[in-house]
Amino acid sequence: MTDMQHSQTNTSKHGYPRPMLVRDKQPTTGDPAWELLNGEWQFAIDSEARIQRPQDVQWTCNIVVPFAPETPMSGVNNTEFYKAVWYKLTRKIPALQAPRRLILHFGAVDFEATVWVNGTQVAHHEGGYTPFFADITDALGQASEATIVVRAFDNPHDLYKNRGKQDWERKAHGIWYARTTGIWQSVWWEAVEPNHIARLNFTPCMDDWTIGVAAEIAGLTEPGLSLELRFTCNQRTLAHVTHAMNERDARLNKLTRRVDLDGVQEMTLIPDDWRASLRHWLCWSPEHPNLVQVEATLRNAQGETVDKIASYCAFRKFERIGSRLFLNGQAIRDRKSKSGRPGQLRLMLEQGYWRESGMTPPSDEAIERDVLIAKSVCDGVRKHNKLEDPRYLYYADLHGLLVWEELPSAYLFDATSVQRSIQLWTEAIERDKGHPCIIVWVPVNESWQVPQLPASEEQRQFVRTMYYLTKTLTDGALVVGNDGWEMPVSDILAVHDYHHDPEVIRNRYADTAEGREHLFNNERPGGRVLLVGGMQHHGLPLGITEFGGIALSSDPATWGYSVARSSAELQERFVRLMDTITSLSAVEVFCYTELFDAYQEANGLFTMDRQPKFDLEVMRRAVHGEPSN
Repeated sequence: MTDMQHSQTNTSKHGYPRPMLVRDKQPTTGDPAWELLNGEWQFAIDSEARIQRPQDVQWTCNIVVPFAPETPMSGVNNTEFYKAVWYKLTRKIPALQAPRRLILHFGAVDFEATVWVNGTQVAHHEGGYTPFFADITDALGQASEATIVVRAFDNPHDLYKNRGKQDWERKAHGIWYARTTGIWQSVWWEAVEPNHIARLNFTPCMDDWTIGVAAEIAGLTEPGLSLELRFTCNQRTLAHVTHAMNERDARLNKLTRRVDLDGVQEMTLIPDDWRASLRHWLCWSPEHPNLVQVEATLRNAQGETVDKIASYCAFRKFERIGSRLFLNGQAIRDRKSKSGRPGQLRLMLEQGYWRESGMTPPSDEAIERDVLIAKSVCDGVRKHNKLEDPRYLYYADLHGLLVWEELPSAYLFDATSVQRSIQLWTEAIERDKGHPCIIVWVPVNESWQVPQLPASEEQRQFVRTMYYLTKTLTDGALVVGNDGWEMPVSDILAVHDYHHDPEVIRNRYADTAEGREHLFNNERPGGRVLLVGGMQHHGLPLGITEFGGIALSSDPATWGYSVARSSAELQERFVRLMDTITSLSAVEVFCYTELFDAYQEANGLFTMDRQPKFDLEVMRRAVHGEPSN
């Protein structure tokens, strides 16, 4: 691991919530540039959402932010129905030397948030999974303290909003879990100059070894600004460039450029076959998660540092060529297992819940542990109906864990749910598209939100819209339009099949032209038709992206697609099922349900407390199609 990687790891571990845009120190004084506002806040529940003004709130208890009030770690642990909650924190304002500004950040507030500072409304945001911020300097005036009040409105019965796996019944049932209301990711503020780096996006391209740069500079009120970018990987400088701001940049408040690595002097030190050598020390993969570290410095006309940001990107290409999937030019099928079976992309379904803290990770250590557990078993995870904390994606980048990102579903279809989904998904892609770990995007799961998909052209057009929107915003990444069945458009034929008999699975997904025709024309896994609206299966990769679901639990109230009575039975059934799945040469990708238990859904290979239910090495060998000892 490089020094910069160590630095970023430490930064993430001490709590900086935005790992792809790290502003750690004030450039002029070296003092901390930011302060985490997590911890005890005053709290009140407004069950019927009748209160509209902060001054009318009766503060009844305290809550530990950022844990949702439904969770034990919040200190509230109230799982009843309520539509609104209120938060209040009074904190001494950090020393601000004019003309510096103070920016207040929220990682995620579910579902609709309104924020006041010292009695002035400073922000309003809808969508429970994405970040927002407000410049609160003017609201502070000459005060020495800031009183922050947050109202979160979250109707527990609203099925037209993106709620993911959050239950709408009083007690969690089936595959739905505890609700999450209000603040559930970190809150922090940071001091910045009026001119500062507001956004950085990188688009590395392996085809010509360039890095596209898109930057947004807030302010641009001062002439003569320049942005300096330094790219390094494994202690080698790749590029060091400076862009001088001009009048056009000021009008657009952003800049774009490409950094070409071909002409960099350091490359001449590599032998003639350097393009092939680059793949070993520059490209990102599960085996070699090389990160390109970026240092971005904004300077004024005198050359003084105005702002400084640490970020990163990676050279990684995941693509479909015909019916096969490729990572960095290598076919997934060519990554053969020790048994000689064709390689597959091996994933686990992962819900992202903890018993004591719900959707909020209990600590950075818990996030990294989840990533390392997943990496010890498989190639990656499909994060199911949850937009994960950015720190999870950071650790996945750092350790080489592949991720499928999925939009949390609404459950009913109308104009409001369509608008909400488009807004949330657009914000999520903007936040996460720079993470090399994300190789596939899933805007719709199992026809949730579009329950009339086979009969409704309007709903099929919505799925197509989400598919093409995702392709556009991710620069052409692979997209599964509707994961599971009833696909009107997709880059991968992603089928959910929970049949308990491995022989049925073996016959259903046989690698013959007749078998594929029969599968898509006659079979109905889950009782659903697989393709709709004229969608064709010819020439596309095939995946079984949910299967298994074998529950093991001592609690009779738990649930699974089928049930094992002992650890030995679970192991035997899992090994037999994986032996079948890994032998299917027609299947490019599989995703087992699931890695960890989630409340009453006890079909994980690990308990909700992250303890394996049978031998970890047996588990790993089975997933990778390797013979047992």
